[in-house]
Amino acid sequence: MMMLPSRRFLPSTSLLAAFESVSRTGSVTAAARELDLTQSAVSRQIRALEEQLGVELFIRERQTVRLTLAGDSYAREIREALRRISSASLNLRANPHGGTLNLAILPTFGTRWLAPRLGRFLAANPGVTINLVTRLSSFDFRLDSIDAAIHFGHPHWPGAELTFLMSEKTVPACNPEFRRQHAIETAEHLLDAPLLHLTTRPDAWEQWFADNGVTFRNVQGMLFDQFATAAQAAIAGLGVALLPTFLIQDELKRGDLVAAVDREMESKERYYLAYPPERADYAPLAAFRDWVVREAAA
Repeated sequence: MMMLPSRRFLPSTSLLAAFESVSRTGSVTAAARELDLTQSAVSRQIRALEEQLGVELFIRERQTVRLTLAGDSYAREIREALRRISSASLNLRANPHGGTLNLAILPTFGTRWLAPRLGRFLAANPGVTINLVTRLSSFDFRLDSIDAAIHFGHPHWPGAELTFLMSEKTVPACNPEFRRQHAIETAEHLLDAPLLHLTTRPDAWEQWFADNGVTFRNVQGMLFDQFATAAQAAIAGLGVALLPTFLIQDELKRGDLVAAVDREMESKERYYLAYPPERADYAPLAAFRDWVVREAAA
């Protein structure tokens, strides 16, 4: 268990709140109004914090204050620490009898695959609350109040453990009328069709053409940052998108999308659940990890 620093290095939250407010607003007056205190009370709290730390945090210039270099660095860390304390308190108040799992998700995976299944997890774990936030790329768990994240890529995330969830197959998809208009019958025909690209997978089309033995020079087209918008663009007839089959099952069943060419490609990357090692035994995370592995296998 990690030991806390000596209490003499742990200022009270009232001092830190006053410092954070002044550092953010740049004004003792504004901070006093925000905290419902007098200006003199806020000034005394700032002085008390500086004396406790032994560091000058602000430069006083007539009626204004501005952060010192040390104060600016300290403000960034304190602001994040207060945000995390506030978030933890809110989570506890919302779910006083169970644990809370803060889970980072990939947008389309979260809405298309995970969200429809979460009811089963919550029914089996009635004391657990799950908060979902969107993250498109990896981050430092030490600097974020996130317990775990859905990761797509290679099995590498610095400072995190990874549990395999599933592989993925993609297929070039478009609407039926688009396929007829462009007379698409073979993989080579896609070279003459508008292609839709995902910014997080810039070389996906190159890989698909290479896997299908198609020689190409440049593969150009519209860019999208999420599968959901790329899929909608394909439905609207803007081009062919290389989409994960398990995320577009409904569109394929309805006929909104069809395979432009029936050539699936298994992605080299995989889906994983990422989490910091020290949280591995956290009960809500352990329960979710076991559940989501079973769901992915099914």
